[in-house]
Amino acid sequence: MTSRNPQSVFRRKPVDDMEAETAGSGLLKSLGLWQLTAIGVGGIIGVGIFSLAGLVAHGDDANPGVGPAVLISFLIAGLASGAAALSYAEFAGMIPRAGSAYTYGYVALGEITGWFIGWDLLLEYIAIVAVVAIGISGYLDAFLGGFGMHLPVWMTSTIDEGTGGIINLPAILLCLLVTFILSRGTRTFGRFELIAVAIKIVLILFIVGLGIFYINTNNYNPFMPSGFGPVVAGAATVFFAVFGYDAMSTAAEEAKDGKKHMPKAIVLSLVVAMLLYVAATLVLTGMQNYQDIDPKAGFASAFSGVGLPVIAAIISVFAVLSILTVMLTFLLGVSRVWFSMSRDGLLPKWFSKVDRHGTPQRVTWIAGAGSALLAGVFPIRAVADLTNIGILAAFVVVCVSVIVFRYAKPEAPRTFRLPLMPLVPAFGVLASLFLMSQLHWETWLRFVVWLIIGLAIYFGYGRRHSLMNPQSPRHQPVAAAQR
Repeated sequence: MTSRNPQSVFRRKPVDDMEAETAGSGLLKSLGLWQLTAIGVGGIIGVGIFSLAGLVAHGDDANPGVGPAVLISFLIAGLASGAAALSYAEFAGMIPRAGSAYTYGYVALGEITGWFIGWDLLLEYIAIVAVVAIGISGYLDAFLGGFGMHLPVWMTSTIDEGTGGIINLPAILLCLLVTFILSRGTRTFGRFELIAVAIKIVLILFIVGLGIFYINTNNYNPFMPSGFGPVVAGAATVFFAVFGYDAMSTAAEEAKDGKKHMPKAIVLSLVVAMLLYVAATLVLTGMQNYQDIDPKAGFASAFSGVGLPVIAAIISVFAVLSILTVMLTFLLGVSRVWFSMSRDGLLPKWFSKVDRHGTPQRVTWIAGAGSALLAGVFPIRAVADLTNIGILAAFVVVCVSVIVFRYAKPEAPRTFRLPLMPLVPAFGVLASLFLMSQLHWETWLRFVVWLIIGLAIYFGYGRRHSLMNPQSPRHQPVAAAQR
């Protein structure tokens, strides 16, 4: 499976040696099935439903509102994500190693592909943490509004939003808070995530259960006020709401039984999330006309609109707590991808040091600071779209990789085999590429610039220092690579 030329940028990392490689990583194996599932659900359900659902339904200056058809946007995004989830599940059961899509691309398609997707994920996961922090900031302001108070505009919105804002200070502080929590170790994080996700599910069930009694069916007419085109474009934005299991898969190396539990946790987390999304979007657009929904705090505005301001305030409080789990999941993800790339020699070894908590503290804090910077100065839709294009690119790589690896390495032991090979991953590739095509050109420009910077770093440092390069000072001979 390894390129015959050890200098080739397509040299592949051998699967056979990964178990020995991960044994001495320093990462603690402390996560069971339900903790892994909680991390997946925690990463999926959050700002996507509490903020982006309202934003896409209502619309903004650049995009018309899709109204109740935001439900269709979620279902389209969920189909694309489901195909990718099954691909992740097959790889996760076979290669329970930190790195997720980065590792899968490295093993199946070669080092340059692994680098491409790893570098992509560094930005995208940091951006996700920023998007969530911005969403929480909106609910925090909605909570204070329930008591007749509001934070100053200059400290709750950015210059680009045109509201007189300068910096989103609450979002910055939230990024630093979750960084501190994650720095205390995976075991502490896992316990917090399990409790917070339970609160999140109860909150959504409460919203749905109470909101049903305030649905006005007239609000569903027209169901698709702007036509089908904006609904598809909306799917590209709410796609942010239907992944998270990919970041959870970066914690595979810290699972007690990754080969057995990772595939189950991936599938379970996506199924639970989609069921809750369908119910919640129906309630949101049924309670309030889509034109009246607050793009930043949809459910809070919906309950205020039916004369329940106290309930709106309660929802805002628990929304803040529940959305924190998304920030934690993706900050965990970026730190583990960064750690894995450093361990492989593609980035300096300094980044792969772990502390007494079994946590790569350095990359955790660097990633946290980066997310705080993005959250403080960019509006939510710009950061969300930047996130989505990167994750969709990762999904394309993983779906292609699972096809290549199934036929190139059919004898490799797999605890989960995705059905209808290669139709399911091929659908994932096409759906992801289609959703990418719906994003604005500015998003594509930022994405391409980031990748160009990454290629410069790879050819300037990573290629020469890779453990797969025999001339690297960190080279570790791998017998399997010579077969």
